[in-house]
Amino acid sequence: MSIIDTLLQSGDPAPVGVENPGGASPILFVSDHAGVAIPAALGTLGLDATQLARHIAYDIGIYGVTTRLARALDAAYVFQPYSRLVIDCNRRPGMAQSIMTESDGTVVPGNRGLSEAAIAARQSEILAPYHDEILATLDAREARGLPTVLFAMHSCTPIFGGEPEPRPWDIGILADKDWRIGDPLIALLEDESDLCVGRNQPYSVNAESDYTIPQHAEGRGLPYVEIEIRQDLIGDEAGQRRWATLLADVFPRAVAASGVLAA
Repeated sequence: MSIIDTLLQSGDPAPVGVENPGGASPILFVSDHAGVAIPAALGTLGLDATQLARHIAYDIGIYGVTTRLARALDAAYVFQPYSRLVIDCNRRPGMAQSIMTESDGTVVPGNRGLSEAAIAARQSEILAPYHDEILATLDAREARGLPTVLFAMHSCTPIFGGEPEPRPWDIGILADKDWRIGDPLIALLEDESDLCVGRNQPYSVNAESDYTIPQHAEGRGLPYVEIEIRQDLIGDEAGQRRWATLLADVFPRAVAASGVLAA
């Protein structure tokens, strides 16, 4: 990477996206891996279009689902437009997985041999503004006396690495210490659909591997849940509409059933 004053230049997308910031819903949606943008200064990170369309670059379909949910529920939505290959906004700065040199068998040439200054630029210009926006949104809601339930929206590949079989879960419901939202959400999905629902599957949430939930939800005692939808189910607009319709019905009822808004 060439030495430049700043990483992001004129014409690059902003480092954070916000939709419906004044939403009245207690639900705040966030997506750490919504976008596939790469700063022009980084080219394509040495990858071709096929590689950049894979799950290694972003959470396929999750923006399409969540922007529809935000509109349907009148909820605010904060999302990261840049590819997780530039910097993973759900990893603490300095972690090995923050800027991946190889992801699911694909070498990322543009992430190899980075200088400390190049790493710091990605942290300060992409990761920090995104988390600052989430923090500011939460602070503003708290100042107005508005309750907040954080929904961290993700999607997962149906086949990862050397796994011998496709993942069976249509949707994963993830949490660490706080299952106030997760438990009633799992119950509703299992009772009212034929979906295969995973509890902390295919991933789990913890302070060592994750950043957004530990930092913004468990760190300040907010009720939350993390969602993983299988990407082959939301890879097109029809699937995104179908899942947004389902979840727009189920999410508010899970929040109501949890009792977190009763206080």
